[in-house]
Amino acid sequence: MLPKFLRKKHERKPSIKRKLFMSLGSLAMILLLSSVISIVEYRRMSSYVSDLIASNIHSINLSQRLADITEEYNHQMLAVVVQNDISLMPEFNIKYFNAQADSLKNSFTKQTALPMVDTVSTSFNKFMTTSLKFDEVFLADSVDTGEWFFGTLQPCYNAFREDMAVLNEMIHDELRTNSADFDAGFYRSIIPGVVSVGAGILLVILLLYFTMAYYVNPIYKISAGIDNYRISSRRYSYTFDGDDQLANISNGVSELVEENLELKRRVKSLRDDREKILKTIAEEDALK
Repeated sequence: MLPKFLRKKHERKPSIKRKLFMSLGSLAMILLLSSVISIVEYRRMSSYVSDLIASNIHSINLSQRLADITEEYNHQMLAVVVQNDISLMPEFNIKYFNAQADSLKNSFTKQTALPMVDTVSTSFNKFMTTSLKFDEVFLADSVDTGEWFFGTLQPCYNAFREDMAVLNEMIHDELRTNSADFDAGFYRSIIPGVVSVGAGILLVILLLYFTMAYYVNPIYKISAGIDNYRISSRRYSYTFDGDDQLANISNGVSELVEENLELKRRVKSLRDDREKILKTIAEEDALK
């Protein structure tokens, strides 16, 4: 046989407080967990896509810088042709250009753009190789510098600009794709929150239903049974399904009502017996 304290603990009935606490606690845990998942998912997506967008913006800045450097160099050579002054021939910092080009190549997050970067590098190398012949062409009497500039060098420069424009378009397409992914990721990250809110509303409705069905309505019926007993001395006939405090209250009320009815019957029986005895004594006195 179990010890007394263990037996009491084992036989302890579930309380209303415990049921309500577990119901509301479960609801709170679901909402809290879904909120944490939403925040973590949003931060993860935000950090990932923000890095991609920052990389795209960096690529756009680098490509624009390369285009500006090449355009300035081309304009300076055009100034030499227009003013016919070889002393204006510019110096091109090829090391800086190559460093910026390597940085641009490393900034891409997708491998699909790398072939276009190589194409731009090839176009630039062709333009630069052709431009290095400028001094020789300028000093040669047999070659018209203007015709060579616009007929030979400019097509190379225009080809470089066209390839650079295609590369910039690819970078902008990637930026638009990453921005769309950010929007899609945002909506995906809030789905757990939406689901949790829906689940919370459903749980609240279920909790309200069970609270009304198992606690509020029984209390009303217990109260109605007590009122019926007070008004018309009717028996308390409500039976409560369960084994918690409300069932204990209902059983206690039923026992009290039955005991009170039994007590009333006994009092009435004693009163009747007393009246019979008094009536008998009165009759005997009248005969005497």
